[in-house]
Amino acid sequence: MAEKYIAYVGTYTHENSIGIHLYDMDIEKGLMTERKVVPINNPSDLIVSNNKKFLYSIADEGVEAFRILPDGDLEPINKAWIGGMRGCYVELDAKDQFLFVGGFHDGRVTMMKLNPEDGSIVGIADGVFHKGMGRSVAARNFVPHVTCVKMTPDQRFLCAVDSGLDQVKIYIPDYEKEKMILTDIVRLSMESGPRMIRFSRDGKCAYVLCELTNTVEVYSYKADEKAPEFEKIQSIRTSEEKDGEGVCSASGIEVSRDGKFLIVTNAGVNTATIFKIAAKGGKLSYCFENKISGDYPKVLSIYPNNKFFMCLNNDTDEITTMQLNFKEGYMLMESKPVPINKPNCVYIHKYQG
Repeated sequence: MAEKYIAYVGTYTHENSIGIHLYDMDIEKGLMTERKVVPINNPSDLIVSNNKKFLYSIADEGVEAFRILPDGDLEPINKAWIGGMRGCYVELDAKDQFLFVGGFHDGRVTMMKLNPEDGSIVGIADGVFHKGMGRSVAARNFVPHVTCVKMTPDQRFLCAVDSGLDQVKIYIPDYEKEKMILTDIVRLSMESGPRMIRFSRDGKCAYVLCELTNTVEVYSYKADEKAPEFEKIQSIRTSEEKDGEGVCSASGIEVSRDGKFLIVTNAGVNTATIFKIAAKGGKLSYCFENKISGDYPKVLSIYPNNKFFMCLNNDTDEITTMQLNFKEGYMLMESKPVPINKPNCVYIHKYQG
């Protein structure tokens, strides 16, 4: 049967939106057609299980689980409280046994136990509140704010990015004891505001996006039998816009499907920047930067065929899809923006139609 794709787009629901928007995708033409909206309160991040059977989303109540039906539609399973304030980021272990939740408002990392058989959320396994103070007097960077939680490619460690502390805390998930054990801390420059972390396709490099310094910090990554090792090898600016000084804020980051490029979006100057990833060593080199025709490109997602990427433009309430030409060094918007109120996260899912 033919492969089909659907995009799940989460939105802030404090204005006109009511939940997760489902879009049928034409990946060859870069087009999206809205199918329906599934009600849920403020789904600020979502993720599909590794077995592709379930979807998990942030909600005001904590987190909510959905069953993915054969046509890509969503069927609610259950909800669960996370033991703290509303989360902003979700991640899964490789076996879909635990869901990790990052909390921006309270600086908490929560480990939620799942039932892999029916996809339901069992409850809280463990929770850790980050402690300390950042060096900035700005309120958003004065106390712990966990903005991203991501498993390392070898599935041995959980990286918790904290924009308030300018750190990435590294935890060992103990699945038998259902605990998270702090094993290391990657300390970034003061007032850098790390926002997200991504890894190269070969798993040997980590890319940390910093929204206050507008840089990508590049680290080599490896792990021995006892501990992880992150070594900084590069720092590179996310935007070369000359008129963007002081109003640029690096916002989104993803590695291309073929692993050869890194795409970063920049709020304020409202651009996307393409970097070439070195085949050996993983360092970045600047390729090109273009406007994305929208305001506050909060996150981005690259199409499965690597020919397009979408920007979720939070301030202009729209999704713009850009066609990529890596060889010639440009991107073009060929279709009209898709209107959607306060888009905040996206996951592209393949299913059998």
